[in-house]
Amino acid sequence: MTTTSPSDVRPDPPHSPSSADRSLAEFGYRQELHRSLGRYASFAAGFSFISVLTTVFQFFAFGYAFGGPVFFWAWPAVLVGQLMVAACFAELAARYPISGAIYQWSSRLSNLTFGWFAGWIMVIGQIVVVAAAALALQMVLPAIWSGFQLVGTDPAPTSADGAANAAVLGVILLVLTTLVNVLDNRVMSVINRVGVTAEIIGAVLIVVLLLTHSERTPTITFHTEGAAQSGLFGALLVGSFTAAYVMIGFDSAGEMSEETRDPRRTAPRTILTALGAAGLLGGLIVLGGLLAAPSLTDGRLGVDGLSYVLTSSLGDGVGKVLLADVVVAIAVATLAIQTAACRMLFSMARDGQLPFSKRLAHVNPRTGMPTAPALVVGALAAALLLLNFASPEAFLAIGTTCIVMLYLAYAMVTGPLLIRRLRGEFTVEGEDETGARLFSLGRWGVPVNALALLYGLLMAVNLAWPRAEVYDPAGGHWYFQWFTALFLLVTLVLGFLYRAVRARRGHAVLQTAPAESA
Repeated sequence: MTTTSPSDVRPDPPHSPSSADRSLAEFGYRQELHRSLGRYASFAAGFSFISVLTTVFQFFAFGYAFGGPVFFWAWPAVLVGQLMVAACFAELAARYPISGAIYQWSSRLSNLTFGWFAGWIMVIGQIVVVAAAALALQMVLPAIWSGFQLVGTDPAPTSADGAANAAVLGVILLVLTTLVNVLDNRVMSVINRVGVTAEIIGAVLIVVLLLTHSERTPTITFHTEGAAQSGLFGALLVGSFTAAYVMIGFDSAGEMSEETRDPRRTAPRTILTALGAAGLLGGLIVLGGLLAAPSLTDGRLGVDGLSYVLTSSLGDGVGKVLLADVVVAIAVATLAIQTAACRMLFSMARDGQLPFSKRLAHVNPRTGMPTAPALVVGALAAALLLLNFASPEAFLAIGTTCIVMLYLAYAMVTGPLLIRRLRGEFTVEGEDETGARLFSLGRWGVPVNALALLYGLLMAVNLAWPRAEVYDPAGGHWYFQWFTALFLLVTLVLGFLYRAVRARRGHAVLQTAPAESA
């Protein structure tokens, strides 16, 4: 781990508050990333990772196909569960405002071996999320103009042509986001803020237009007709995949703490507001789509999803303008997720805990960006996209795998945090940069934390359960049915092997927690 004494800390750069830099030095790190992000940029980091337009448009059709109209009710259930997780993270962001949030938090709450695996699972999961987000272009671009169907003629992502074209479009997007991630964090911040603003405006317009073009009443959400699962509970379990995929990544506001001004005050609030805003807008979009769809029984809603609703209900002109806004949201989401993965790689490499750590931890002093992690994340995500050429089922396998990975990493934070609370070893004391008390759940800490952990574990099992009708509907691809479990197993095995090789070669494997704040 790179440690410094106060005398080793670089002079405060003009764009960085001295109190934040001193806080980082107390954790044993020096300020290398440029601290230039304000409150809205921090909010944008979390909101753009969640990217309600990207994820709702990407998975609405799946949720409806398996749950029917009743799948809407999975949305508020998942939102409540994730808000409890976010509340725990908000406390930790106030106490530990450091890049590599999940890795750093888990290491300090448990031990470095456990924390290392939390970070390892998280960063691999983030790379998979980057790939999954890039695939979302296929749900939108061909609906805007058929010329975007570069491979074959069938744009449906469940078809061979659609799956292959999704991979091609995704790789093109990854090239662009990787370029932005090596330029300058101010450029990245501007793109994020403009993109998030456009996404919020577009989401509000979509909600208003869908609700004003309703064909039915909200009571339709209590109907179970069309659900592929037997019974309400089964429909909700599979239908919850849509909401679970949407409402992840709110921790990115904490991930960017070392680049945020007044992070102890800003990050906790933006973690909660990003999730709350996305949850509200996403739920209204799902409801509006169900109410405004021309038909709930013609089969198109379970295949073409919200793109079909917009162009059919609002007309090609307005519908395609709004779809163009969705394209912006997808691009910004892919950029934000890649940035978060880069910061996780940087944080772990800075502690010497990854292969080629020295290179991965290097920050370009001019741009304030860790270049090598951006290239690694972009290349690995692009490689994952090649699975789409093998089979259309890869689309869903990649999507659900990334959710499970992040849910498990989250549980590896909320679990140790709960243990510390029960032992009376966790308190949130002190002041933020403005002199106000740090964000704290107070007496609600134990019940909220316990429910957050229980929710996260149950949802991870639900998502990873190898349902043949979900993951291998055509049959003959057992590896897609078990893809999530196999991918997680391979991730853990590679992690164990890497640490074993390091130990055998005599390389230092951290045995004590990173430097605590005084």
